[in-house]
Amino acid sequence: MRTIKSLFVLSALALISCKDSAETTVEQTPDFKIEYQKFTLDNGLEVILHEDHSDPIVAVATLMHVGSNREKPGKTGFAHFFEHMSFNDSENVPVGANRKMIPEWGGSRNGGTSNDYTVYYEVVPKDAFEKIMWIDSDRFGYMINTVTEAALEREKQVVKNEKRQRVDNAPYGYTDEIIRKNLYPQGHPYNWTVIGALPDLQAATIDDVKEFYKQYYGAKNASLVIAGDIDIDETKKLVEQWFGEIPSGPDVEEQNFDPVVLEQTKSLYFEDNFAKLPEVRMVFPTVKNYHEDSYALDILSELLSGSKKSPLYNVLVEEQKLAPRVGTYQNSSELAGEFVFRVRANAGTDLDQVKAAIDAGLTKFETNGVNTSDLKRIKAELETGLYQGVSTVLNKAFQLVQDNEFNGDPSFITQRAKLTNAVTAEDVMRVYNQYIKGKNFVMTSVVPKGQLDLAVADSQQATVWIEEVKQEVANEEVSQGEEAVYQKTPSKFDRSEPDFGKLPVFKSPAIWKGQLENGLAIYGIENNEVPLVQFDITIPGGQLLDPKGKEGVANLFSDLMMQGTKTKTAADLEEAIGLLGARISMYSASEDFHITGSCLTKNLDETIKLVKEIISEPRWDSKEFTRLKQALETGLKGSEANPNAIASNVYNQLMYGKDNRFGINGSGTLQSTASITMEDLKAYYKNLSPKQATFHIAGAINKSQTEAALSPLKDWTGDQITIPNQELDNTNTAGNLYFVDVPDAKQSVVYIGKLALTATDDNANKLEFANEILGGGSSGRLFQTLRIGKGYTYGAYSGITSRHTVSPFTIRTSVRANATLKSLKIIKDMVTNYKDSFTDTEVELTKNKILKGNTRAYESLGAQLSILRAISKYQKADDFLDKDQNELINMSLEDYKTVINQYLNESEMVYLIVGDKKTQFDQVKQLGKPVIELDIYGNKI
Repeated sequence: MRTIKSLFVLSALALISCKDSAETTVEQTPDFKIEYQKFTLDNGLEVILHEDHSDPIVAVATLMHVGSNREKPGKTGFAHFFEHMSFNDSENVPVGANRKMIPEWGGSRNGGTSNDYTVYYEVVPKDAFEKIMWIDSDRFGYMINTVTEAALEREKQVVKNEKRQRVDNAPYGYTDEIIRKNLYPQGHPYNWTVIGALPDLQAATIDDVKEFYKQYYGAKNASLVIAGDIDIDETKKLVEQWFGEIPSGPDVEEQNFDPVVLEQTKSLYFEDNFAKLPEVRMVFPTVKNYHEDSYALDILSELLSGSKKSPLYNVLVEEQKLAPRVGTYQNSSELAGEFVFRVRANAGTDLDQVKAAIDAGLTKFETNGVNTSDLKRIKAELETGLYQGVSTVLNKAFQLVQDNEFNGDPSFITQRAKLTNAVTAEDVMRVYNQYIKGKNFVMTSVVPKGQLDLAVADSQQATVWIEEVKQEVANEEVSQGEEAVYQKTPSKFDRSEPDFGKLPVFKSPAIWKGQLENGLAIYGIENNEVPLVQFDITIPGGQLLDPKGKEGVANLFSDLMMQGTKTKTAADLEEAIGLLGARISMYSASEDFHITGSCLTKNLDETIKLVKEIISEPRWDSKEFTRLKQALETGLKGSEANPNAIASNVYNQLMYGKDNRFGINGSGTLQSTASITMEDLKAYYKNLSPKQATFHIAGAINKSQTEAALSPLKDWTGDQITIPNQELDNTNTAGNLYFVDVPDAKQSVVYIGKLALTATDDNANKLEFANEILGGGSSGRLFQTLRIGKGYTYGAYSGITSRHTVSPFTIRTSVRANATLKSLKIIKDMVTNYKDSFTDTEVELTKNKILKGNTRAYESLGAQLSILRAISKYQKADDFLDKDQNELINMSLEDYKTVINQYLNESEMVYLIVGDKKTQFDQVKQLGKPVIELDIYGNKI
């Protein structure tokens, strides 16, 4: 479950052509819309149905019109907490089933809470559709009688752990709280964060839960969307049966608040225990969602900072070199809106300089006005975003349910496109003058501890409530507890679990192949659901080809290659890509280098021409090199404050050793990147060869069309590349427990694992299958025990990365600091006993879960690209997914036990804890393993 500002992030939708003149002209384009049928049940529940038969899956989204804006001071965080409570038990569904059964059916489920709403959503194979109607409606209408004191206390711990992970243990985690307290007056429902205050949460009672449910969880305070492989008439009957008896609930009064007016600018500072870099934010009150000015404000945000030609980027990044990037965005909610400036500056930068640079950038914007070419580019990008935003059934369900509940029009997507199209340069300047220029705002200076001199001058100290996690707190020990005693709510229908429908059979998609004369292989999947394509050029090598001692070259090279060509500056190239509504990027992975992109199918020819230009005519811009190197240093410095980044880096070092490329961060280290020169990048450029490369493409295009579009790449040449072998370190770390101190950490980050196997090993699939019960998602034992049973964590998972190189099997979690030892003992016992506890029941459960999960696993274009990459990289058969399924079906209990015994031997595993030494170091010694203390770089202390 998540707290979210907005779950449905969909670009404003533009279908336009602009002439290069003072006025933009709108090209008449057919309206984009999502077909749907809408009806209302007698209890007031509004239902929207959308048919999509492209995959045998169904998405369901239920949006309750209640978020943190319905809470009262002293009871903050309750909407989000209630979302968690809703996933516990209900009258007609077995205890614990809501969280456990859906993944076992091959589905996924989650929820989210924002300022304004709570949403519950699932995607399941078609055969589980009626089961979702059963479990979803029971959670909605029949859960309140099952709430127990034990469930209440257990879920409090889960939410507290979520806050510790996302807020207390994260750099800049308190900034949102500071802004809200100072932007919105006391009593305004946006004055507090969605996750709320922990003392409020701790004080919540069962009576509070029941009162909240009775007030806000009536049928007429919700919208339900069902999208996917459904029959409309049949679905209407099922909705009536399962949801029709849910009580309507009382009328929920509409909220109306006057726009926020700040009498003066407020400037506040905060010393952050986890931050390594100073950050400034400026927040201006603006307009709420669906307000006519919100569309111009969205475009304003892109014009101010969204490109290399934007004034803020120009001043802060290029001219004054104060930060690697600058961001602006409009955030509209149901009751109010905010326009945000955000700059995370380079280490040691005085934020007064940053504030002055922002002012200088805004002055430049005022002087130059709106460039019509930029306006055209932004709208072209939004056109592509239109299709990307509704390219899966779940995304379509999200869009329909939000627009129905908050605007009464499920297909408001069509109107949003028109309203965005209509925005002119004059509109943009008008909203800038109305909401930004000369207006008061809230400014935060968040600086590293002990660096108050970096805060904006004359700032006032911000106050936040910071939890003290004590070692022994009785009320933090929770359990499943007794089941509630209650009388079932009567129903006209049998509300017991329905049977599965007809089993949907997953079939591998049809794959076509080709090859250019220069050796570039081509792999494709045709998918005509939306007029989009995604592509990826994979070149073997990646970070393995970094020079020894200069790790990070491949990563820096991938960034520099996107900074212009011989005939285009970085800004010109960015504009050329944007005018096509396309995206092109490069990145270096551990074993491969990637050139990726997406665009409307009609623009693929021109997009590939740009790809060819980028590959064959690098600019080697020394100014951009200097900027990128500074940005890399800033990023690496910032990661030193992140407990999860520390854990990942140290763990890889323990697995592979300091001299192995896989033991070093893909971006390099502050030491390894310091001496990288432009000549190092030019030397790496020779590794970009088509000889062993593969072009993968998925989308609305066939083989002949693709080959025609790729004709510019025929001239791309290069030599065969030799990839060095990586010798594994013989250092034996097995059985040791390593500890890294992060003072005052509210959680301990835990990594446990051992090197296991390669992706091409005969046992690779078997190990993946064998892990499913242990740590494969929310139904795994790790999650079910540490989160659901004990409330020690927000999540716990295990798995292995696919590589040609031997990869580690890893268990990962972040647990409440004072539950570190208890969690380690649970994991240790669970892994030790895993083989003996694995029975025929687990064999069948694994089989069912994975086979059905495959029906939804490859719906998106990105997922289809992953199929093609696996085929080309590991030389798999075109129908390898079908063969993998057969391997799963034929695995015996003895096969599972053999794999578990070989790869999941607990005594061979390394334990790494990143947490507060003062309270936890002596605790973890009690686990009985040799304990070795390391610094944040993995060096022994």
